[in-house]
Amino acid sequence: MTDRNNAPSSSTPPMVPATLEDDSFAQLRLLRSRRVGVVTYYRMLREYGTARAALEALPEVARAAGVKDYRICPENIVQAELRAAKGAGARLVTHDSVAYPPHLAELDDAPPFLWAIGDIDLLHRPLVSIVGARNASSLGTRMTRALARGLGEAGFAVVSGLARGIDAAAHQAALETGTIAVQAGGVDVLYPVENTDLAHDIATQGLRLSEQPMGLQPMARHFPSRNRIIAGLARATVVVEAAAKSGSLITARDALDQGRDVLAVPGHPFDARAAGCNMLIRDGATLVRNAADVIALLGPTRQEQPVAPPLHSPPPSPDRDTASLHVEILSRLGPSPVAEDQLLRDLAVAPAIATPVMVELELNGRILRHAGGLVSRAG
Repeated sequence: MTDRNNAPSSSTPPMVPATLEDDSFAQLRLLRSRRVGVVTYYRMLREYGTARAALEALPEVARAAGVKDYRICPENIVQAELRAAKGAGARLVTHDSVAYPPHLAELDDAPPFLWAIGDIDLLHRPLVSIVGARNASSLGTRMTRALARGLGEAGFAVVSGLARGIDAAAHQAALETGTIAVQAGGVDVLYPVENTDLAHDIATQGLRLSEQPMGLQPMARHFPSRNRIIAGLARATVVVEAAAKSGSLITARDALDQGRDVLAVPGHPFDARAAGCNMLIRDGATLVRNAADVIALLGPTRQEQPVAPPLHSPPPSPDRDTASLHVEILSRLGPSPVAEDQLLRDLAVAPAIATPVMVELELNGRILRHAGGLVSRAG
């Protein structure tokens, strides 16, 4: 099934032409050859320098490994893939291009190519992955929507896997602020069918990605590979609901192996959908109650970074004394924790002035401090 939204973005790189002279054509042909996975692909390029040289050497390498009558990927197969991509409005993002996502490029097994439909500028936004159960609870989907909306408002784009349940809720809530769907099959294959409309919406308002050939129907063995991309794209992975043995935990393990932060939403011990999250928290994952917890761990996005006051800033007004700051701070705070630095920005007061007042309020039991630099009004 191909996408009906095939108008390419003006910010996307030009389509890779289906010509034998193009280096990308030879590289794609090498990767699509039998028994050439990502690791073998990179090894062949290191050893032979170019994809063309690697293609010439590949039959002999296969013969030395005991594979008889080896044939490299035929040219017409790659040409057909490029034609299918053009028909679907997909763009080829190569590992050595400026469009390639920087966090994903750090992985040893980073996909050499990504087929993309939508806005590839999202690949250079601050990214957070949200994953979870397909049979999500009502509470789980509500939590996911709140997380995705909060992260989007803070400047993060949300990455997930276009599955039913938690994935779908994350994408839907982040459509307006930016979302990336990583697919297990070809980027033009919409799976599951129930998410067809959502997939079209993402192609229009967000981005769909896949490392698989165009037209490939997803199989069970493709999902673990998809999961490593979900984790690898983002600075952190948040697990909302996950059974003790689930694909979401595979994504979390991938994130840990990649040196990324893993966060989890706790759940009731009797709910099997919470077992995986509770295990992650037991083993050291950061507990998540809301989007502010994620933002506190990662820090503000670039567009949220507080602007330092100019050196010639005038001193604070003498009318704004300690008593008035007490009133202003308490009027801004409620029972829900907020980031202290955001509070000070809202008040337009320097930390050196506000900190003694905050300490006094804390000692008097008027405010409470929480992990991650959050504060709330007491009682």
